[in-house]
Amino acid sequence: MLKKLVSSNIFERFIYSLIIINLIVMVIESEPEINSAFNLYFSYFETFSIVVFTFEYIIRTIESFKNKKKYNTSFFGLIDVLSILPYYFQAILGFDGRFVRIFRLFRVSRILKLGRFSKSFDLLRKGINNVKVELYLTFSIAFVLLFFSAAGIYFIENEVQPENFRSIISSFWWAVASLTGVGFEEIYPITFGGKIFASIIALIGVGVVAVPTGIISASFVEIINEDNLNKNG
Repeated sequence: MLKKLVSSNIFERFIYSLIIINLIVMVIESEPEINSAFNLYFSYFETFSIVVFTFEYIIRTIESFKNKKKYNTSFFGLIDVLSILPYYFQAILGFDGRFVRIFRLFRVSRILKLGRFSKSFDLLRKGINNVKVELYLTFSIAFVLLFFSAAGIYFIENEVQPENFRSIISSFWWAVASLTGVGFEEIYPITFGGKIFASIIALIGVGVVAVPTGIISASFVEIINEDNLNKNG
């Protein structure tokens, strides 16, 4: 009976609609004037949503145990628990400190719950899963380059710009921005060696971004072609 309830179209549409409303309410809550006027109603709606999401999580957990499936450690299982955990965490602590406010950012994860009802999201999951080994290798190389970039710019620029490149850790921010091609106007090398180094890193960064994009794109094309062949066949 529980399995039929979870997989029923009515229940899925209800959860889907509730997620959408939650996201809309979260946006409205960020407006100070509106939040102050309707804070109590927002609080009631949040409690109602948590009860429903908790009920859904418990049902899916019970069904996963019966069917011997790994729901709790799956992607959507983790997303489901993250969407309700901030509420209980705040309730247990009993105050709304800075750490709790940061922890409440996990409420945004509710938008990822929509992926359960999206065919496109399922395609994304399959595409990434098919090339996860290649992506692990690519990201490992990217991390090595990131560390090399942060360390290199630190040793070159630290003496002349100790406020911007005061340590290798603080230089990671510049390294990420440079490798991804984002860049920051307020943080940049001023020495000749630093400019040469930054130019090389910027060129390497083009490949760092392009390689995983190409790998995932090729995987998507392969899956779409297979899906079309299955439909036509």
